[in-house]
Amino acid sequence: MAFRFDDDATLLTPLMVGDTFAGNRVFMAPLTRSRAQDDGTPSYLAAQYYAQRASAGLVITEATAVSRTANGAYVNTPGIYTDRHQQKWAEITSAVHDEGGRIFMQLWHVGRMGHPDISGVQPVAPSAVAADMTAHTPAGRKPLVVPRALAIEEIPGIVADFRAAARRAVDAGMDGVEIHGANGYLLHQFTSDVVNHRTDAYGGSPENRARLTAEVVEAVVDEIGPGRVGLRISPGNGVGDVREIDPIPTYEALLDRIAPLGIAYLHVSIDPTRTTFGVIRALWPGVFVLNTGRDTGTDFCQLESFAQWGAVSAVSVGRAFLANPDLIDRLVVGAELNEPDVATFYAPGPVGYIDYPTLAELEARKSA
Repeated sequence: MAFRFDDDATLLTPLMVGDTFAGNRVFMAPLTRSRAQDDGTPSYLAAQYYAQRASAGLVITEATAVSRTANGAYVNTPGIYTDRHQQKWAEITSAVHDEGGRIFMQLWHVGRMGHPDISGVQPVAPSAVAADMTAHTPAGRKPLVVPRALAIEEIPGIVADFRAAARRAVDAGMDGVEIHGANGYLLHQFTSDVVNHRTDAYGGSPENRARLTAEVVEAVVDEIGPGRVGLRISPGNGVGDVREIDPIPTYEALLDRIAPLGIAYLHVSIDPTRTTFGVIRALWPGVFVLNTGRDTGTDFCQLESFAQWGAVSAVSVGRAFLANPDLIDRLVVGAELNEPDVATFYAPGPVGYIDYPTLAELEARKSA
């Protein structure tokens, strides 16, 4: 399916994202690819993969674990908690910068979405409530286990892990980091009025359930500066079996607390036709990045309209960038898009990772 931006398209205009200059407003969304080495070091192909997509206004990396125990939702996902991890991420960052791109690292803790067959430890969560889901372990599909509820004295250690990971990311040359507070992972579990059963300072009221995410944002801002920090949220979207009966009060408490920090952006994964979208948008005074979860070519017309109206500052797309390393070029000239190969999303090796052809490569093949 083809779509062509007009010459004066808002999404093709530059944007300052905190301290980072983005050449356009079409960002590459974070995409788990399950190609890291067994110890969490990114794949030897990752530098090529990300550099191929450097024309995105901002490349946001796949979710990256802040500690060994923060991992375990999927096999072969990367980390940023050892010197070896940091060295490989430095190579990736350099490759993207050499192509003129800008890159933020998404930081996560998977919480109850982890499986001990992957992580080697019992997962933790705000409360001992299992997600009604399965994990693809080395031994095949298995139900997720009941997590261990974090003791209150352990929570500062979670905050410290995010702080340390952010420092490593910036020391590896990243332009910034995105804190993953969405899609059913640990921070999202804390904000949920269904999953979080705590009665201490991190549960109960909207302010208490927002507390951990706010503390992580504050710690990371203190460590690397607000202009290098983004936050991703997904109010009420139910991903990861994290249901929310009334998400608005919690996110209002969260955004009221962190808005004065002046972070680089808020990245919201939400259906823009829902009422919640308008409420969240009205609460955020800064750069607002929308991810709709829909990546068909026809969506670009709608996304451009949102940008023209000022409803969003930028958009992030996932599968379209996965399958089209030169997505921006294709949107400028109205070229057909490569279709993503679902079978290779999480498969090892280069197929479906670094071998999607650009327009130039397709033309060269025709000429040959």
